[in-house]
Parts: sequence; structure tokens; C-alpha cells
Amino acid sequence: MTQQTIRKAVIPAAGFGTRFLPATKATPKEMLPLVDKPLIQYGVEEAVAAGCTDIIIVTGRGKTTMEDHFDRSPELEAALSTRGKDQLLELVRSIATLAHISYVRQPEALGLGHAVLMAKQLVGNEPFAVILPDDIVDAQPGCLAQMAGAFAETQATILGTEVVEGAAISLYGCLDCAPHPTNPRLMSVSNLVEKPRPQEAPSQNAIIGRYILTPRIFELIEQLTPGAGGELQLTDALRALLRYEKVYGYQYVGQRYDAGDKLGFLKATVDFALQHDAVGPAFRNWLRTQQF
Repeated sequence: MTQQTIRKAVIPAAGFGTRFLPATKATPKEMLPLVDKPLIQYGVEEAVAAGCTDIIIVTGRGKTTMEDHFDRSPELEAALSTRGKDQLLELVRSIATLAHISYVRQPEALGLGHAVLMAKQLVGNEPFAVILPDDIVDAQPGCLAQMAGAFAETQATILGTEVVEGAAISLYGCLDCAPHPTNPRLMSVSNLVEKPRPQEAPSQNAIIGRYILTPRIFELIEQLTPGAGGELQLTDALRALLRYEKVYGYQYVGQRYDAGDKLGFLKATVDFALQHDAVGPAFRNWLRTQQF
């Protein structure tokens, strides 16, 4: 059997970003800056670091600024060159060469499963990654790179997971799983439960916004019966996938921030600012002077 690798990553980015209104009324949530890079760029860079060469961004109406961001900007580049700002010029040019980036429109936001399904023709018949740009994971190596290593071992669907203590598990999809006999970070999945009540959760292993999926997932999404609001849920398709293939959870090493939530976004901003080479030391000193 040929050893498969992950070459393509799908990034769903068609949502309205209602939790950040009015900031997201005219600016896509995915373009909100985390220090000096938009959220979606962190996802693209993580995918590239994991070996992906093709990025498929699922967009919607009013999201064209994402396309502009990953494209060349001749006017800006000319201005930077004229002013001798060579480092910034190199930085701006490098964004357009991160990967081969394609775009597909999702006419309506009908659930994560539907967003993934929109990428079917561009993905083709090969395993692929899904990165939710709201979930920022600070890790070395990156979260997806860690999962790609697990995929190389299993050649099966891998779901990024972290341990969530207490009642917070009810905010996530949850894995019914057992430890893998040879890899302590891998778990064999027997079921998935969406947002269980804490007392009914089969484990504390929550699914986060990182997936490596086999192409069978597309036909299973197509077979789903739409739920509330006409949405197709990826969790339902993954549950169906268990009838045909093995599915694993992977406990990544790193710090995750829910940047789709105001508080999570602020936490990420502070931590990433403190790590930033240019502003980190001054920001740390400023924080020390504040009375909280």
C-alpha cells in the first residue's frame, strides 16, 4: 500500500463572525489582526509547515479581502521599494508565495460539514486537512504537523483533541475513545458525542479545530439529513465514518486559543504580543506598570 501524505488543507472561512460585530460588519473575522498578522494567515502557515502545498479557502460574500491579502500588491511593493523598506517588501512578497491558494464559494453558511463539502472537487480522492482559523494553536512543531506525523503512522482519519475539564466539555464535540497501545497521544475512537451534558460525557477529550480526513468523508456528508437551520454537521459524518474506517483522536502538545471568542482573542493577543520580537519586551514592561 502506498504511503499517503497530506498535501491539501481546507480552511472554512465563510461565516459571518457575529460574535465580533460591529468590527466584522465589513471586515471578515478571519482578517482580524492577531498582533500583526490576520487570523487566517496563522492557519495557512501552520498548514504549510505541516507539508501542505495546496490551500483551499472556503469563502462567502464579502470575503474578497482574504484573496487580496494572499495575492501580490504591486502598488504597495513599489512604494516600499522606493522608500528603501526592504525588510517589509520581502515580508509582503513572501505572503503571496506561501502556497498555492484556491478559493471556493459557499453560497450559504450551512454548517461545517457543508463548508468542507464545498472543497470536494478541489481536494479530489486523497486525504486532506481541515483547519478552523478561529482556533489558534501555539505549538512547536505546529499542531497539524504533529497530527500529520500520526497520520503517517495510521493512514486514517485524525481528529485534533485536548483535555477539557469540568462542565466546559459541554461546549465541544467529545470523543468516546480508548488509548492507543503504542502511542500515548493517540486514541482509538468508537463514538463522537456533540456537546454532551457534563455528567454524560464519555471522556474529557474535546475535538478542536484540526482534522485530517480521508476522502470518504465527502460521500458521507452528502448522505446526511440536514439538521436545524438546514446545516450539515461534520461530527455526524465522522460518526458515520466509524462504520467503514478507523478514526483516531490526537492529543497535540501546545496552547490553543479560541480566537472566535472575544476573551480568547484578547488572551491570544496578549500572549502573542509578549512573544513578538519587536514589541514583546516593551509590552512586557508596560504591563508591569499597570494596576489591574
